[in-house]
Amino acid sequence: MSQSTIFDFQRMQFCLAAPRSAAFPAADCAEVAFAGRSNAGKSSALNAICQRKKLARTSKTPGRTQAINFFQQDQVRFADLPGYGFARVPPAMKAAWQTLVERYLTERECLRGVVLVMDARRPLTDFDGQLLDWVATCELDFHLLLTKADKLSRNQQHNTLRNVRSQVAPHTVQLFSAIRRVGLDDARKRIGQWLQ
Repeated sequence: MSQSTIFDFQRMQFCLAAPRSAAFPAADCAEVAFAGRSNAGKSSALNAICQRKKLARTSKTPGRTQAINFFQQDQVRFADLPGYGFARVPPAMKAAWQTLVERYLTERECLRGVVLVMDARRPLTDFDGQLLDWVATCELDFHLLLTKADKLSRNQQHNTLRNVRSQVAPHTVQLFSAIRRVGLDDARKRIGQWLQ
């Protein structure tokens, strides 16, 4: 991982936004993708993992990310994929996003793993299932972040984590809260394992 450690992504910087595959940066370093349903807390999770408040733009408006945004530190790159699901955008734009993401997941040779971000209050939606199937087809490893875990009681957190683990085994799952800073080290450690 060059100068990075599994706990240090603080020097991650915005690289470029790619609205189409021709704009992807050269596949010359290890990448980890962040994917998830619109408004699941994907950008907030990425910011928290990197210990940066405004690295990835966050919005209460679903579908704000309309390209794949790349961030880089040393020989490590993060890719923030457009959110899927209920974003209020024209069908043609949704279709373009889907094509962009599918092409990225199937053709990106430097991709080491996918962090799938799901709202802990509404995990494993139909859209999440479709992405999990797609990632499995591509033979990619993934790690699930159950975000906004602070909005659940401890009992609800335990039950949700157990239920999701049983459905996605052997892949890894964890509770996460960007606001309460829950699960940050676990997430960084998992990402670091892919990048070593």
